[in-house]
Amino acid sequence: MNNGIESQNIEFKESWRDEYQKWICGFANAQGGILYVGIKDNGEVCGVQDAKKLMEDIPNKVRDMMGILVDVNLKEKNGKQYLEIMTEAYPYPVSFRGKYYQRSGATNQELKGAALDRFMLRKQGKTWDGVPVPYLKAEDLDNATFDLFRKYAKRSGRMEEADLMDDNHGLLEKLRLYEGSYLKRAAALLFHPDPEKYVTGAFVKIGFFREGMDLVYQDEVHGNLFQQIVKLMDLLCTKYMKAIITYEGIQRIETLPMPREALREALLNACINKDYAEPSPIQIRVYENKVEIINGGVLPEGWTVETLLSSHRSMPYNPDIANTFFRAGEIEAWGRGIERIITACKNGGFSTPEFRYDASGIWTTFKFEYPERVTTQYDPETTQKNDPEKTRNRPETGQQKQENVILELIKENPYIQRKELVSRLGIHESSVKRRLASLQEKGMIKHVGPNKGGYWEVQQGF
Repeated sequence: MNNGIESQNIEFKESWRDEYQKWICGFANAQGGILYVGIKDNGEVCGVQDAKKLMEDIPNKVRDMMGILVDVNLKEKNGKQYLEIMTEAYPYPVSFRGKYYQRSGATNQELKGAALDRFMLRKQGKTWDGVPVPYLKAEDLDNATFDLFRKYAKRSGRMEEADLMDDNHGLLEKLRLYEGSYLKRAAALLFHPDPEKYVTGAFVKIGFFREGMDLVYQDEVHGNLFQQIVKLMDLLCTKYMKAIITYEGIQRIETLPMPREALREALLNACINKDYAEPSPIQIRVYENKVEIINGGVLPEGWTVETLLSSHRSMPYNPDIANTFFRAGEIEAWGRGIERIITACKNGGFSTPEFRYDASGIWTTFKFEYPERVTTQYDPETTQKNDPEKTRNRPETGQQKQENVILELIKENPYIQRKELVSRLGIHESSVKRRLASLQEKGMIKHVGPNKGGYWEVQQGF
């Protein structure tokens, strides 16, 4: 017996009741443990009546009710007898009267809903995203998303080119998104145009708040996970976060209050590690001075925020989803997501984000601090009047620079919209249309798919 303190593996009861078998069930479903009978909550031995009879009755009752074995030992202290009931951890789910219990800290909890689903899958060696989905076919999935994945995967070099040339069915097999003849839940989330048909709450809510939690405006982002990441980056960078506008010569520079690569990594982490058994969506709360990303995820057993911040092995909550994003070159495979977020912030001169884990999930909070930059403010009126040479050269030089910026933005986000290009370049929409048309005429970019919902493709060599 430990120092009179109940813990993950220790529980005290003053007397025996058959309903206390739920504590034995809780130990069996967790790490194992010891139930002491004849000891008060403060660790004081009070003794137990009919100890020898209970030593015979308890093992039989536990075996008959739960199908497991326990060791019951008779102990004595200060002339008072008490029982030590030792339970091993079991590799399969154990129930008591049709209910499942699990020891957590010094409490015994009945498992229900999403928590029960997680427990049952873990005991079977399965993960949520690996469960097969009846009636879902490869033909139901989105061809444009497959094309985008192939482009990303070719660029990353993490898949054989021959595999990428296979049809969608073959590609899904290469990504191990089949369980027998059925597609997995991961396939629906990654490639279906409307994954909410199969997974409730598989979308993201964004809201802009004033201090005091007053919601000013909000959006919902739907679609598969590849589409969600693109749309989220677009919305957050153009609508929800203010950028400092500066100029270097005639080049317009926008400085976001956080590194784009850190934001993208945080969004990927949230989408990949969310517990989709919970019907509530991922939430992103934007304030004047911070962004909070709340992902209803669950850390691996025994992990804490300190584990995330230290060197650790990769244990994604949804490994099939994580593998597909890895093949696309969107994430690293070795649990370096948090490290990459922190590194990007430090390298850009931004403050390190904060991480929190509680009952609502995993929180990532970016505080807004702008790095100091030395820039030259560009005034179009002054420049044109005082420098005729710049005025004569500006149309050609400006157009070329704008086209180069557009090319880089498309490489970063093939689904980028004209309104974001207008915002990023600080020019009129008609000018953006002309620059896009010019790039297409030069064979540098190509538009794929319908006018609404399609994406841009940078041609080889550019």
